[in-house]
Amino acid sequence: MPGRSLPSLLLLGLLACSPAPAEGASTAPQAGDSGRRETAVFAGGCFWSVEANFEAIPGVVTAVSGFAGGATANPSYEQVVRGGTGHVEAVQVTFDPARISYRQLVDRFWLTIDPTDPDGQFCDQGPSYATAVFAIPAQKVAAEASRRAAAARIGAARFVTPVRDAARFWPAEAYHQDFARRNPARYGGYSRFCGRAARLRAVWGEAAA
Repeated sequence: MPGRSLPSLLLLGLLACSPAPAEGASTAPQAGDSGRRETAVFAGGCFWSVEANFEAIPGVVTAVSGFAGGATANPSYEQVVRGGTGHVEAVQVTFDPARISYRQLVDRFWLTIDPTDPDGQFCDQGPSYATAVFAIPAQKVAAEASRRAAAARIGAARFVTPVRDAARFWPAEAYHQDFARRNPARYGGYSRFCGRAARLRAVWGEAAA
């Protein structure tokens, strides 16, 4: 990353989206759950942040960190970040459609990323951090409509995050699941150092999530 000092780069290496021991994901039941389930897959840079953002939304049942978009079966984190698999970090969101719609999830997703960055997100740069909405055929119309509405707010020419065809989702290792909740100090330091909040405000203003 040009322009960063050596101490900053060393600190970034300690804070960036990379392995650290943690326990597996867990979920709690929600009041008013209809029992219906649908899934959606989003790629928004570091999956720690995407997972944490979706887990905070009423109607979301689970959010699982993993990989999608590539050809390598059951990839490891090390394989994906090393490159060559075609996968990006992604999150599979299971939700109750009686409590929140797919369109609402996509609308929310845009406000948690910088869709003007074609090379990654914040301090996580490279092919594995590219952004996308992976949509099955039944979701495509809603996803594209949501994208057009979001792009109109900041300028269609600047908006580079695509809606892609659905791809096989592969869960990441257990130590990545629920990372922000289980490791709040490390995640908080990573998020602040990467300037997530400031960049989101610059792109979306007060609407930033």
